[in-house]
Amino acid sequence: MTPSTPPLTPLSNGRIERRRRGSLRLAAWLAAGIGSIAWLGRSSDPAAKALPTGPLNLGAAIALTGNANLYGQDQRMGLILAERWTRQRPGTARAVQLQIEDGASEEASAIAAFNLLIRRGVVALIGPTLSQQAFAADPIAQRQAVPVVAPSNTAKGIPQIGPFISRVSAQSSVIAPLSIEEALRRDPGIRRVAVFYAQDDAYSTAEVAIFEKALAARGLSPVTVQRTQLADNDFQTPITTALQLRPQLMVVSMQAVSGGNLIRQLRELGYRGQIVVGNGLNTPNIYPICQRWCDGILIAQAYSPELNTPINRQFQRLFRQANGDRPPPQITAQAFTAYQVLFEAIQRLQRKGGLSGVTLGQARAALMDELLSGRYDTPLGPIGFSPQGEVRQDRFYVAEVRMDASGRDGRFALVRERTLPEGLP
Repeated sequence: MTPSTPPLTPLSNGRIERRRRGSLRLAAWLAAGIGSIAWLGRSSDPAAKALPTGPLNLGAAIALTGNANLYGQDQRMGLILAERWTRQRPGTARAVQLQIEDGASEEASAIAAFNLLIRRGVVALIGPTLSQQAFAADPIAQRQAVPVVAPSNTAKGIPQIGPFISRVSAQSSVIAPLSIEEALRRDPGIRRVAVFYAQDDAYSTAEVAIFEKALAARGLSPVTVQRTQLADNDFQTPITTALQLRPQLMVVSMQAVSGGNLIRQLRELGYRGQIVVGNGLNTPNIYPICQRWCDGILIAQAYSPELNTPINRQFQRLFRQANGDRPPPQITAQAFTAYQVLFEAIQRLQRKGGLSGVTLGQARAALMDELLSGRYDTPLGPIGFSPQGEVRQDRFYVAEVRMDASGRDGRFALVRERTLPEGLP
C-alpha cells in the first residue's frame, strides 16, 4: 500500500493534531540542540552534525539477557529477518544498517543501551523489550528528540511519553478482552474467576486492570486476586488459596518464565478448568517451561501465522529458512514490523529529498513525521499510526496452545479472528 500525506488545508481535527505534533517535534529537536550546545559548548553532540551520506544507523535495545530474554531472542530473530527482507527488495533509496545492544531486563540496562546507541548517532531506536523498561528509557530518547518504535510495549501510556515515542504493539486494552470473550463463549456458565498477576511489573499491573474491567463488563467479579512477584517460581501457597474458592476460570497476567511455572503448578495441583493468559505468555518459549500443561490455554494475539497476505508469506518463508518447519511467533512478527516501518519511512523520506543537507537532529525529526504519516502492509496486517504514535490495527486473533505428543513443543492454533474498527485509536 502506497503511503501518502494528505494536504493540510483546510485543516480537520486530525490534521490540526498532525501539525501540532510536527511543531512539538521541531520544538523538541531545537530544545535538544540548544541544550546540547549550551552544555557542551562545542559541536560534539551527534544531533548537531551533518547527516552522513552513507547507510543510516538504526539502533535496537532488546532483552538478550535476564528474565525477559525469552522475548528478546524472539525479537532478535525478527530484526535479523527484517534485515534480510530489506536486502531482497529492489530499488532501495537509502541503505540502513542495524546496531543491536542488550537492553537486558531491567530499567537501568535499557537506559544504558539507549544512551549508548544515541551517542553512536542512530537515526531511530527500536525497543526496549518490556513496558516497565520503556517508562524509564523512552524519556531519554524523547529529551534528545530520537524517534522510538516499541515492538512489544503494550501497557497504557507508552505513546503518551512524548511525541517521539510510537509503538507497533497494540495496547492490552484492545487485545486482552478477546480471550475472556472466547472463554465465556465456550462456557457461558462461568461465574467464579481467579486472577493472578505480577504486582512489581508495569505490564502485568496494566493488563490485569484490563482483564478485571472485561470481567466486570460481563457481570463477573474475581473470587480472588493473587499478587505475585516477577522473581517468584513457587506458587503452591497462592494456588492452594485460590483453589479453595473453586474457580471455573483462571486469568494470568505474568511474564513467560513465572507464568509458565504458574500454569504447570496449577495443573499439577488439580485445576482442570480454562486458563486465559495475557501477552506476557505470547511466546513459544513457554513450551519447555509448562510443557504438556500448556495445552489448552487461551491467548489473544495481534499476529497470526495463518494470515494469508504476500508480506506475511514472505516473512514466514524467511522464518522457516532460519528455524525449520515451525510458525513464527507474534513477538518476532512485531519486531520485524518495527524495523519494516522505519525502513519504509526512511525510503520515502530519502526519495523526497528530506535527508539531504540536514543534520542528524533534523533527520530524526523529519523521520518521525514521515513514520506517523504512512500506511504499512506488514505481517500483522495493514497498520498505521495515530498522531500520538499509537498503532492503528484492526485485525486480531484468539489462539489456543496445542502441545504435541512429546509435551515439549506445540503451536498457537487460531480459534477465532476478530476485526475491531473500534480498536483503532
